[in-house]
Amino acid sequence: MPRPSRNLDQALLAAGRALFPERGCAGLSLREVADSAGVNLGMFHYHFGSREVFLRTLMQQAYEEMFATLTLEAGRDDDPVENLRAALRVLGRFLRDNRPFISRILADALSGEACARDFMRDNGPRHLAVLQKYAAEGQQAGTLQALPMPQLLGTCAGALAMPIIVGGAIAQSGALPPPAAKMLEATLLSDAAIDQRIDLVIAAISEQPAPTPRKKSRGKP
Repeated sequence: MPRPSRNLDQALLAAGRALFPERGCAGLSLREVADSAGVNLGMFHYHFGSREVFLRTLMQQAYEEMFATLTLEAGRDDDPVENLRAALRVLGRFLRDNRPFISRILADALSGEACARDFMRDNGPRHLAVLQKYAAEGQQAGTLQALPMPQLLGTCAGALAMPIIVGGAIAQSGALPPPAAKMLEATLLSDAAIDQRIDLVIAAISEQPAPTPRKKSRGKP
């Protein structure tokens, strides 16, 4: 008997990715995923075997897409600060484009869902290691301040991620009039806004040159 088309597993993953932000790990129904994908429930078990494997594959697929772009874009430049800037740009756009999905993973992990918690434990260190590499190289080159690494990366993460998560949630909550929500999205979530915050945080953590001593005035005291 020929194997079922591999496209069926991708259809199931696409359906699960669309449903996950609202349902989460606990509420995602396998039958609902199969129905949404137009796939027989038996094919779900054929491709993934269990609900836990499906959830982990769903989260891992999204992460690997981002990480492939991260490793491609970062490291192109000889300047570690520019590589750090490129890495932050990839992470910022990924977070913006997948905010509901990522926010749900964070919420599930904080509530104790094992699949989300294990996913974050296994993958969080990977992109942090990329950021740490270029930040450390920048410190060694004397272009970034010699801050403790948690402080330096925390500053980057706070400036980049919090406006996306919080601002995006407010803009899409319905609490603001449509014009105000649209303005907030443009102000915080556009490519230009993300790049501007990256520029600001890079400037904040960069090593500032020593001020040039002022010449004494020759005028009368």
